[in-house]
Amino acid sequence: MKQAVISGTGLYTPAQSISNEELVACFNAYVEQFNADNAAAIAEGQVTALEASSVAFIEKASGIKARYVMEKAGILDPQRMVSHIADRSDEELSLQAEIAVAAARQALDRAGKSPADIDMVLVACSNMQRAYPAMAVEVQGALGIDGYGFDMNVACSSATFGIQQAVAAVQSGQARAVLVLNPEITSGHLNWRDRDSHFIFGDACTAIVVEAKDTATSAHQWEILDSKLKTSFSNNIRNNFGFLNRFDEDGVGQADKLFRQQGRKVFKDVCPMAAEMIKDTIAHAGLEVPQVKRYWLHQANLNMNLLISRLVLGRDAEPGEAPVILDEYANTSSAGSVIAFHKYSDDMAKGELGVICSFGAGYSIGCVVVKRI
Repeated sequence: MKQAVISGTGLYTPAQSISNEELVACFNAYVEQFNADNAAAIAEGQVTALEASSVAFIEKASGIKARYVMEKAGILDPQRMVSHIADRSDEELSLQAEIAVAAARQALDRAGKSPADIDMVLVACSNMQRAYPAMAVEVQGALGIDGYGFDMNVACSSATFGIQQAVAAVQSGQARAVLVLNPEITSGHLNWRDRDSHFIFGDACTAIVVEAKDTATSAHQWEILDSKLKTSFSNNIRNNFGFLNRFDEDGVGQADKLFRQQGRKVFKDVCPMAAEMIKDTIAHAGLEVPQVKRYWLHQANLNMNLLISRLVLGRDAEPGEAPVILDEYANTSSAGSVIAFHKYSDDMAKGELGVICSFGAGYSIGCVVVKRI
């Protein structure tokens, strides 16, 4: 079988960012108005008063300081609290396809490839803008790529699962090169009125070129040594939005149609699972943990990453061993680990090893062991 490499990555970052201070000011204005409007019912015990948020609470709970979004004015309007982006006609490039194309062009450039070199386009992310036609096929058309494309969703692990699908296509000879895209417009599924989660997510898109080693020519090559994937069903992270919602009108617009999680349970369950997966994948590749220089972890929560690193290494990670980008980007779902890889990999020397690891709803966990070449 052909050996697969990552030969280029790309990153699209929206122009607008929301600081914790801005977010808290809006959220607390909403809370104050809600409590005032429902004062009588709250006094009678019929409605629970909402609790204000704070910058200190957000940073202690998550390590997040800001997040990029496609549009911030609508989110920061206490009367609206959702982005305001106009619909596009069917003849226009979709918003999600637009950011995927932008990231793809950067990845192709870094890989030294043109659209003619790509045989497969895979859009792997948590939330698709629509059910069909596939976003990947629209991106394929926009870039002028021959071949085929399809979408897949394994929540926050979509990127690592996508890399494995790309590797399989290259190894089998089905594709010379694959473009894996993670366009995450997470601001669309976030409940900005929920104190426990209103700060979690941000928007971004990453792109990865996976190709056969014998055709790669870029200066950004990483040999994919091994990968492991695992899923285990859990309702602790869930979103019930879908086209079947119309069957029961009473559920339309309810909070369960947006992101929700039981954060403490997720932390307790996922951290040891992710750490064991990382160690198992490293061992499966015939390596040992001390040989790995860097871990590009899913960027969901700083405390999770600190614990996972500690469980893998048997000590606290040194600066640079597990780069953090969530303070600036927040949780960008499947894009997070790839953003970390994109921004913190060029400094590594040939022969040095790293692990890309993602984990999230499902539960789903994906690990990819790579070597700089």
